[in-house]
Amino acid sequence: KRLPLVLGGVVAAVALVAGGFFLLAPGDEPAPQPTAKPTKTAKKLPAGVKCAGADCTGEDPEAMGCAGEQAVTSATATVGPTVVEIRYSKTCEAAWARITQAATGDEIAIDVGSKAQESAKVTTTFDAYTAMLAVENPADAKACATLAAGTTGCTTPTP
Repeated sequence: KRLPLVLGGVVAAVALVAGGFFLLAPGDEPAPQPTAKPTKTAKKLPAGVKCAGADCTGEDPEAMGCAGEQAVTSATATVGPTVVEIRYSKTCEAAWARITQAATGDEIAIDVGSKAQESAKVTTTFDAYTAMLAVENPADAKACATLAAGTTGCTTPTP
């Protein structure tokens, strides 16, 4: 009567030892997963600045904190009575076009080659600006105005 109990205990003990061996056997550990390395170190932005580089494309320079003291005028042209400017923020690595002394219906556009283009139309004020485009060198940007009267003109890159 005891033999089945002893054999059952031995079988259970062997199963427990075998299970432990298979669970803890060397070489069965999962291979470590590779960790992704960042391709570019994240840029620490000044207070109030909300984007940099490609993240700024299509964004409003005022709303993203790239205008004001963060920006400089990198090129200017006069088209009729209007002034056309390329505004550039080194902090945001982006440029946009601005038109001032303009009339309702005048248009402004910025182009940075084959990368992208943005435009804006003067509505009720006397100025307008485009959304931003990411660009490392402001000399790669060109701003053009088309006045409601039909006159057109563009900035020329400065070396």
